[in-house]
Amino acid sequence: MSSLSIDRRGLIRSVAGLTGAMAMGQLMPAWAQVTSAGIKPMIGTLSGEDIALTVGHSSFTTGGKTGHAVTVNGTLPAPLIRLKEGQRVRLAVTNTLDEDSSIHWHGLLVPFQFDGVPGLSFPGIKPGATFVYDFPIVQSGTYWYHSHSGMQEAMGHFGPIIIDPAGEDPVVYDREHVLILSDWSFTHPHQLMMRLKQSGGYFNRRKQTIAGLLAGKDQSAKDRREWAAMLMDPTDISDVTGAAYRFLINGHGNEENWTGLFNPGERVRLRIINASAMTNFNFRIPDLPMTVVQVDGQHVQPVETDEFQIAIAETYDVIVQPTEAAAFGVIAEAIDRSGLVRATLAPHAGMIGAVPPLRDRPLLGMKDMGMDHQMPAVLDLSQPDTGSDHGAMKMRDQASAPQVPLNPGVATLSPMPANRVGDRPTGLEHVDHRVLRYTDLQSLTPHPDHPAPIRSIDLHLTANMERYMWSIDGERMSERTEPLAFRHRERVRINLINDTMMPHPIHIHGHFFELVNGQGDRQPLKHTVNVLPGGKIAIDLTADALGDWAMHCHMMFHMDTGMFRIIKVRHAAGDAA
Repeated sequence: MSSLSIDRRGLIRSVAGLTGAMAMGQLMPAWAQVTSAGIKPMIGTLSGEDIALTVGHSSFTTGGKTGHAVTVNGTLPAPLIRLKEGQRVRLAVTNTLDEDSSIHWHGLLVPFQFDGVPGLSFPGIKPGATFVYDFPIVQSGTYWYHSHSGMQEAMGHFGPIIIDPAGEDPVVYDREHVLILSDWSFTHPHQLMMRLKQSGGYFNRRKQTIAGLLAGKDQSAKDRREWAAMLMDPTDISDVTGAAYRFLINGHGNEENWTGLFNPGERVRLRIINASAMTNFNFRIPDLPMTVVQVDGQHVQPVETDEFQIAIAETYDVIVQPTEAAAFGVIAEAIDRSGLVRATLAPHAGMIGAVPPLRDRPLLGMKDMGMDHQMPAVLDLSQPDTGSDHGAMKMRDQASAPQVPLNPGVATLSPMPANRVGDRPTGLEHVDHRVLRYTDLQSLTPHPDHPAPIRSIDLHLTANMERYMWSIDGERMSERTEPLAFRHRERVRINLINDTMMPHPIHIHGHFFELVNGQGDRQPLKHTVNVLPGGKIAIDLTADALGDWAMHCHMMFHMDTGMFRIIKVRHAAGDAA
C-alpha cells in the first residue's frame, strides 16, 4: 500500500509538472502561436460538417504568471472554426465543468433553439452533458463564439469563426491573420464585479490631480467643483481598467509578442475581433494605413483610416500592405488609456514592433452627459418628482421626458441626448490623424429591399453608476416581465438613447440591422453597435427570425446586472406559418 501510494503521488506530480510546462509553453491553437505565418482554409482549424468541442478547466500563463481559465479544447483562445457558406454543421459541445456552460455563435443567423442563451433559447449544457448544435450556414464573414454562462467568457471561453463565401470573395488578399483582442485578470470576474458594487470607481486609478491642474491637462478648478457637485467624475471612462486587466492579442501580452508574418508588398488581411469582457479598444498600426473592408462580417465599401475604435463584440476586417521589411507594432489601447497590448507584423520571426507610450488619459465632457453646457437631470429620490429645480440642477422638461421609472437604479437622464453616429469615439476626439467614424461606413452593395420602418421605439440605456446598477428603460432584466414584441418581418426603427456616461455596445441576437448613418440604401449592416455616452443612435431592424432573442449590452457586468431585454418575434394573428 505504501509503495502504491508513492507511485500514485509520483504520477500526480508528473502530470502536474507536465501541465505546468504546457501552460508555461503557451499551448494555443496553431493560428494563435507566438509566430504565425498566417491561416489557410482547412489548415490548423476545425472544419467540416461534424466538429467536437469540449469546455473545461485549464491553466493559462501570461507575463510569467499562471492562473485558472475556462477553455474550449484546452486552448485560449479557443480553436478557430472555419466553415463554408451553404454547408451544414453539427457542433457537439461537451461540458466537463462542474457548472452549466453554453456556446453562443455571435453574429451567426441560426434557429433560435441553437442560439445558445441559457434560460431563453435552450436550457444550457449541464455538467458532464453534450449538446449538439445543428444548423445551416447561410452567410460568410468574420464572427466569433463564446459562453453565455457564469461569466466564463471573461475567463477564456471564446474563439473565432471564419465563414468563407460560396462564391468569389470580393476582398483580394495574399495572406490573412486573425487578431482576437481580450482583457484578462487573475482575479475571478465575480470578485471584480463585487468590488464595483462596493465602489463604482474602484479600478479608476487615474483620477485628476493637482499636477494635472497645474499642467493644464485636467479640468479647471471651477469645472472640478461643478462636476463634484453633480457627483460626476470626468475620468470615469472604463469600469475595469489596466489596474486589474492585462490586455492580450491572441492570448499573448507584450512580453510574449504575438507576431504575424508577411512578405513586403503582400496584401495582408487582418480579421480583428474584440472578445473582451469589459474593454473597448482603440486600434492602430503606426506608420501603416488600414483599409476597412468588412464590419461585423458584412462587406463595406473600402475606406482607409489610421485608427478606429472596436467596441466589445464588434469585428473589423482590414487590409494592410507593408512595403518595407520592417517590424510594425499592432496596437490595441484601452479607451481610458490605462494600458495597451502590442503585437507585431514582421517579415521574420524574432522581430519586435515598437511599443508606443500611453497617450494622455481622456476626459469626459458635457456632450458625454447628453447636455449642451447645462447641468444634467439628477433625480432626487428622497423627494417626489415635481419637475422642479433641485438646487442648480434641473430636470428635463417633463413634456418630452421618456417614460423611464424614477427609482434608485436610475441616477441621471440626459437632458439633450444628441445623435452621435458621426462623432469620433471616446478617446479619439483630438488625435491628429484619420479616425474611422460610423458615418464612413457604406455597404459594399445597395440593399435591394429597403422599406421604411412602420413604427419607432425609444429604448433608454439607464444606470446608477455609483450603485453599479444597469438597466434598459430603468428596468433591470430581473424586474422586466414583458418582452419587446415584434410581428414577423415587421420593420421597426429602434432609437437607442444612452442616458449614462459610458459607451454601450448593444448586440441583438439572431438578426442584422441597418445602422442609420445617412448612407441611404447602402447603410451598413451590423449585429453590434456602440452607443456613445450621452448620445443616441438609430437602427432599422427587420424582425425576420421567429423566436425569442436576447438584446443586451456586451459589457459583461452591465449585461449581468440588468442591461438586457428579450425580443420576441411571432407571426401576427392570421398570418401563414
